[in-house]
Amino acid sequence: MYYDGQFDDSRLAVNLMQTATEYGATLVNYVKVTSVQKKFAKVAGVTVKDEFTGEEFSLRGKAVINATGIFVDQILEMDTKDHQATVRPSQGVHLIVDGSFLGGNDAIMVPKTSDGRVLFCVPWHNKVILGTTDTPLKEFTLEPRPLDEEIDFILETAGEYLERKPTRADVLAAYAGLRPLAAPKDGDGDKTKEISRSHKLFSNESGLITITGGKWTTYRQMAEETVDLAIKVAELPPKDCVTRELKIHGAKQTTEAERKDWRYVYGSDQAAILRLQEEEPELTLPLHPKYEFTGAQVVWAVREEMAQTLDDVLARRIRALYLDARVAKEMAPKVAHIMATELGKDQAWEEKQVNEFCQLADGYILQ
Repeated sequence: MYYDGQFDDSRLAVNLMQTATEYGATLVNYVKVTSVQKKFAKVAGVTVKDEFTGEEFSLRGKAVINATGIFVDQILEMDTKDHQATVRPSQGVHLIVDGSFLGGNDAIMVPKTSDGRVLFCVPWHNKVILGTTDTPLKEFTLEPRPLDEEIDFILETAGEYLERKPTRADVLAAYAGLRPLAAPKDGDGDKTKEISRSHKLFSNESGLITITGGKWTTYRQMAEETVDLAIKVAELPPKDCVTRELKIHGAKQTTEAERKDWRYVYGSDQAAILRLQEEEPELTLPLHPKYEFTGAQVVWAVREEMAQTLDDVLARRIRALYLDARVAKEMAPKVAHIMATELGKDQAWEEKQVNEFCQLADGYILQ
C-alpha cells in the first residue's frame, strides 16, 4: 500500500503563495515578463507587463531566478540570443469520472499498458482521476487539449480494471498538462518517458539562474538548491535553509472522516471560512445543488487567495472545472456576481468573465 496518492497541485500552490507572503515575500499575479534587464552584462531585473491594465514596469533584483516551467526557454532567449532549447514538452492527459467507477476506496495502479507507461485510477475529491499519457509535443500553450487517441487509450485501458467501463459520455472533465522535461541530446529519440524527470539547475554568464524539470515530490529540494545557487551567484549573505521544518500555511492533521468534506483542503483556515458564513448568512448558500461549494469560498478566494478571474476561482481555487466542467459552467454566473461585488466590478465585467470562462470550459467537455 502507498499512502501518497492524494494531492491537489493547485491548492498546494495557493498555500505556498500564502506561506511566502507570511515570510515577507511580495507576490504579483497576472504579470508577464517581457524582457530581462542587465547592468554591465549582468542580469539586474526584469520588465513585466500587467495583463489587465497593459502597464509595464520594472522589477529590480540582485538575483533573478527563471522558474517558469515549460516557458523557461522563452526567458533564456531574452537573456541569450543564440540560446538552444533546454526543455522538451510532454503532454499528460487526465480524465475525471464519477467515484462509483472505482468500486472501492483505494487507487489502482496498472504497471504495464500498451504504450509502456503505468496507468493510475486515483480517488480524488469524491471523483476518480484516470491517467496519464506521455505524448511528445513541439508547441507550448497555456491551454493544451487532450488528443482523441489519448482519451481513447485511457478509457480503453482503465475500462479493463474498473467496476464498469467508462465511455466518453461518462467523462466529467478532460484536461491536459505539459511536463517541462529536459530536452534530449540529438539522436536520443522521441520517447519522452525515457527522458529524465530529474531537475536541472544552472546559471548563465549573465547570472540568470534557471531551474527546470523535476516534480512536485522534490520541490523543496529543488527550492533549496536554487536559493543556495542564487546566494552564491549574486554574492548574497549566506543563510541556512529552513524548508525541512517549515510548515505550509493551513497545515493541519485531518482525519479520514474530515476528508469526505471538500473543505478539508483549507486546513486551519476552515474556521475563518465558517466565521465568514456566520457573519454573512447568504454566503452559506450552495453555488450549485450538486456540490457543497458555497459563496463564502468565493469571497475567501478573492480576499485571501489572490483570485482575480472566474477561471481562478472555478478552476484553481475550488477546482469545480476539473471535477465537473458542465456544472462549473452552470455555477459561472453566480460566482461572477459574487466576485464582481467583492472586486467592485460592473455587469459588463461579469458578462465578459462568464463568456470567457464558458468558452474555456467547453474545451474540458468531450463531445
